[in-house]
Amino acid sequence: MLYNSELTTETVKYQRKELELKALLEITQAINENKTSSVLLNIFKFTCLVHLNIRSLLLYVVDQNGYKQNIAHGIKSPIPDIIPVDKVKDDIISGELNIEVEEGYSFNELETYLPVYHKDKMLAILFLKKKDDTGELDLDFTQALTNILVVALENKRFARRQLEQERLKKEVEIASNVQRMLFPSNLPQNGKLKAKVTYIPHSTVGGDYYDLIQKSEDEVFFCIADVSGKGMPAALLMSNFQAALRTLLRSSSDLQMIVEQLNYTIFENTGGEKFITFFLGYYNFKNRELKYVNAGHNPPVLCWEGERRSEVLGAGTTILGAFEHLPFLEIGERSHLKNFNIHLYTDGLTENFNDHNEEYGDERFEKYIKTNLCVDPEVFHEAFFKELEAFSNGVERMDDITLLSLRFA
Repeated sequence: MLYNSELTTETVKYQRKELELKALLEITQAINENKTSSVLLNIFKFTCLVHLNIRSLLLYVVDQNGYKQNIAHGIKSPIPDIIPVDKVKDDIISGELNIEVEEGYSFNELETYLPVYHKDKMLAILFLKKKDDTGELDLDFTQALTNILVVALENKRFARRQLEQERLKKEVEIASNVQRMLFPSNLPQNGKLKAKVTYIPHSTVGGDYYDLIQKSEDEVFFCIADVSGKGMPAALLMSNFQAALRTLLRSSSDLQMIVEQLNYTIFENTGGEKFITFFLGYYNFKNRELKYVNAGHNPPVLCWEGERRSEVLGAGTTILGAFEHLPFLEIGERSHLKNFNIHLYTDGLTENFNDHNEEYGDERFEKYIKTNLCVDPEVFHEAFFKELEAFSNGVERMDDITLLSLRFA
């Protein structure tokens, strides 16, 4: 037969277990219903304060910056919002937690702490204080409840990270498709003009652009460009740039007007935050005249078969998009041209390094061209990239590589 005091004790234990089960039911039901992190935290806070014998609590949950304060209730002392991971030392054997906090912060008013682990990694720290000295607090249950909450929060964080990675993957895929559509599907291979391009992107989406537009039977435009930045922003800027260029070329052959309008369009769209290095060439087969503008790009190399010499095409202006109005502009011209080659390239080609940290460089490339003047573009590319690969000796490339070679008869 139980005495009154024993009955009272058993009743209190029963009531406490009933409250604990209610707390567990509320938090697990919210998790099963896929409630948001903020809702889960509010339910946990409510159950601790109402169903458990807790007056004050403070919950830090780990993220990429450290242990971040997620719940704070009933705390009078100043407490940090973030605790760096390296400032938290938990000795599992001795059961002591040592936290280095800046001067002015303190956890002294909180009498108990409970670390929350998952696979040997401390995911959270719960600080708490009981309502009174007489009531009991089941620390094992409180720790288990906290563990359920924190693992649910970690799973949500992982799911968000997975979704973000999927979003970025999709963005890169779209940008890559956009970029592929910008390049010409076929390059001419006829008696008047032979073209060969080698494009090696550093990543899935590069910042290089090349194009060749046959405006009429006697007129051809060709260009190469390098857009600042990578990924979707660079792909979109490149797409707008190509659309503007092709629209302008349909209505005019005036290189000065075309380049000035392109510069204004880029500057207006990006506010001077992005820029493009660009080379635009124009050749007229009828009068054998070459015109070009170099807007801050690596100068293409022009080779004459008859004179057995080469030169770089540097005349032009500064990079496009940096200024609202181009500060200077010069149109380069060459006349009476026949049987010549032009090699256009981006800086990724000459900025290749070998295992001695030597750069391939513009001079080395120009020297290679001089020893291989006016060869067929297909043959030139095959031989050159073998040399570049031998020079690099397995060192990873740091940028996109584009080489566009044209042979005019």
